[in-house]
Amino acid sequence: MSLGGAKALLTISPCVVNNGKISVDGSLKKFEAMINPAGYEQTFKLSYSKNKVLGQPGTETKYDASHPEKFVLKELILDATGAVSANPLSVVSDPVPVKEQIELLKDVVYRYRGTKHEAPIVQLKWGELLFYGRVESLKFDYTLFKPSGVPLRAKVTLAFVEYQSKEEISKEAGQESPDLTHLIEVKAGDTLPLLCYRIYQDCNYYIDVAKINRLTDFRDLKPGTKLQFPPLN
Repeated sequence: MSLGGAKALLTISPCVVNNGKISVDGSLKKFEAMINPAGYEQTFKLSYSKNKVLGQPGTETKYDASHPEKFVLKELILDATGAVSANPLSVVSDPVPVKEQIELLKDVVYRYRGTKHEAPIVQLKWGELLFYGRVESLKFDYTLFKPSGVPLRAKVTLAFVEYQSKEEISKEAGQESPDLTHLIEVKAGDTLPLLCYRIYQDCNYYIDVAKINRLTDFRDLKPGTKLQFPPLN
């Protein structure tokens, strides 16, 4: 974060998706932190498959998939002691109860809307940070109380999983790139598993390719036949 200029506060805003594009829904309330989190954690993960070939002593590790980014906000403080003003421009302001702050946060990130029964898509913005995702877990740790037992302060840990629309995923995968889209003419000696290995570096896709090309007998490929090898999803 920048050390100069106005202080940037974390904001979490509900989003809407239209034609594959994500944008903030200004008609809904957003959550703005009174105190910025202690930090955040980003996790990126790739998975690999190991296909063992008969007669070989080892296995070759092959790229399988890129998983959505995981994002964790650490120790987001909700305060109702009055020590921190919800409105910095106001000299005197009544502190917002912790319960109300929690309900607003849950309404923004946790409660589903509509008929899809899915957690809302939200935008996290903090300085140069910009992240779109859905909440995966939400944890409240109450640390300070009134004598009556009413919470005055809570630490919140939020974990999110990245959201991408189908259109964005397709664009990122580059499904029209020449190294993934092929029309192959069968030559003498070709087999479907062999062709799959040449194109995908994995012979196990031969069943899928046979279905796409409506082959009734993939073991008997006729030279001159043209087969379509689509991009991997």
